[in-house]
Amino acid sequence: METSEMNRKAARVLEEWDPFSVGEDQYETEITDVVAQLHLLDHPSDLAKQIQMIYEFSFDKWIPLEKCVDISYKLLGFKYEAKSII
Repeated sequence: METSEMNRKAARVLEEWDPFSVGEDQYETEITDVVAQLHLLDHPSDLAKQIQMIYEFSFDKWIPLEKCVDISYKLLGFKYEAKSII
């Protein structure tokens, strides 16, 4: 999997996540920020904390860390899939 494909898959998962039920098309900035963090971080907890902070900063609402951890595992799965060499 190429990096661009990983980015598309990650963005799609984040769009569908819709943690505040405001509509899938309301998270463009947050998705961009989370995908950038995905490139930098390799640990689910670290990525989850960043996801939590990014969304909280934008919406002034808190997401339980457990929900962010769940999504971080999915995103990191795409990252490791993109890194694998077959």
